[in-house]
Amino acid sequence: MTVLLAVDVGNTNTVLGVFRDETLAASWRIQTVAERTSDEYAVLLKTLLDMEGFPWKSIDAGIISSVVPPAVFGLQRFFKHYCGGPALIVGPGIKTGMPILYENPREVGADRIVNAVAAFEDYKQGCIVVDFGTATTWDVVTPKGEYLGGVIAPGIQISAEALYEHAAKLPRVELARPGKVVARNTVASMQAGLVYGYAGMVDALVDRIRAEVEWPARCIATGGLAPLIATETRTIEATDDLLTLKGLKILYQRNA
Repeated sequence: MTVLLAVDVGNTNTVLGVFRDETLAASWRIQTVAERTSDEYAVLLKTLLDMEGFPWKSIDAGIISSVVPPAVFGLQRFFKHYCGGPALIVGPGIKTGMPILYENPREVGADRIVNAVAAFEDYKQGCIVVDFGTATTWDVVTPKGEYLGGVIAPGIQISAEALYEHAAKLPRVELARPGKVVARNTVASMQAGLVYGYAGMVDALVDRIRAEVEWPARCIATGGLAPLIATETRTIEATDDLLTLKGLKILYQRNA
């Protein structure tokens, strides 16, 4: 039995998942720290694995997707020193099974390709994957399983911080659904703008994408804030918080 540790390093958070063969046995979300050392990863992972009842030395394979290049060094050293060998890195040269139609395929973020692979594997049809991360991205997959391209916008957390930092009298607010669009206080007004504003942006862009392509496109949401925004949209048809981890498992199997 293969025990695979899949690691998705985002700009804000890092998501880790342990697969026993085909089954995702446990997953965690931690803060991304680019300078974290291999020994720090070892202490952190041992604690998380112990909490779930995993033997510390059970991991025998790894795969890393990262949009933070400096973070890969410590992770890769962790795999070499503590897991018996290097992890597979998602990047140029890896077998994805998905043609990339971007003008320069090397520009596409690793997480975007991983999401696209997982979505097409799940649905076997044209897809739009909306990932609510530090940036919000829309990635389009054709019915033939090709990565067509997509859209990038500032993430909801970035927008919330920009309001706090650049408007002197506006506070830092929790990202939460305020209940009404027409709010009666400053915090709720900001929450309405962020949550309902982003839901409207998602719908507008998905509508434009669907109008631009010549085939039906199922819309799937992922990322930490997906559950908050997806329920306020009319275009998102499914939410999968673990889509990226599933995609990493698929890519590992295609390259192992």
